[in-house]
Amino acid sequence: MRIGLDVMGGDFAPQATVAGAVLALKELSPDDKIVLFGDEKQIKEQLYANNSSADDFEIVHTTEVIDMHDKPVKAFAAKKDSSISVGFEYLKEKKIDSFSSAGSTGVMLAGTIFSVGVMEGILRPCLAALIPKEQGGLTVLVDVGVNPDAKPEVLCQFGLLGSNYAKCALKINTPKVGLLNIGEEAEKGNAQSQAAHTLMKDEKACCFVGNVEPIEIFKSNVDVVVCDGFVGNLIMKNIEALARVFGKRGLVDDYVSRFNYEIYGGLPLLGANGVVIIGHGISNHKAIKTMILQSKNIYNSHITEKLRELLNN
Repeated sequence: MRIGLDVMGGDFAPQATVAGAVLALKELSPDDKIVLFGDEKQIKEQLYANNSSADDFEIVHTTEVIDMHDKPVKAFAAKKDSSISVGFEYLKEKKIDSFSSAGSTGVMLAGTIFSVGVMEGILRPCLAALIPKEQGGLTVLVDVGVNPDAKPEVLCQFGLLGSNYAKCALKINTPKVGLLNIGEEAEKGNAQSQAAHTLMKDEKACCFVGNVEPIEIFKSNVDVVVCDGFVGNLIMKNIEALARVFGKRGLVDDYVSRFNYEIYGGLPLLGANGVVIIGHGISNHKAIKTMILQSKNIYNSHITEKLRELLNN
């Protein structure tokens, strides 16, 4: 497998990204190749600092960097020789099998839409997070960052994507899907959530159980929780913040430790025509390593193909 990595993306790039790639290489098979996109000089300097050889990787030199302050669509179109833009071009041309970045989420979304594209019938792809349940197992939370202003029909599709992802990744035959809200009653919430509820209750392709409150994310009553990217991102960051606070106060147990973002590395962009993984902007070398290894796992599990097949049925 050929695993693409944006070396220039993330708060601690290129140090953390190259160090993570070096760590991941030790756990990959000889048939796997990590393709590094970024400034060749900086990449080789970091490889040398990590006692690794450039011969162990494929380096694709790029001259531009898209930062977090750039307008996503404009930056992706204007900076053709950025590490993200070139990486997506390689993914589109099937020169790599997956592409990962801890850089701008908005640019990764733009790259997906304007390069590899989204699955037929999908309005917007979404980021899926796997949240540990208190009694064991995982809840699929969608969306957690790429669609802050999702329309009701888009939220309805998130339910479909999340449900099919739960079937593929978690092996749940009939995932129960809930819509995140401030109360369980159908009339609760803002206009967006009320309209989404109306659409989702009539959707026959997934098992919609109605509105759910935030506590249900951590319980076993539902398998998929749907929200827009604004709310989902706040939930994720609040969980991470609380986990860090608990750690500083010595309150960490086996369950709390499962919320360490380093364990998950990055999140798959559901609905993309290819394996696209988006990492946390604060990713350190351990998180980057996990993101690379996760890319291989998702590719080998054929989740993209399975999602497309399920959506077409």
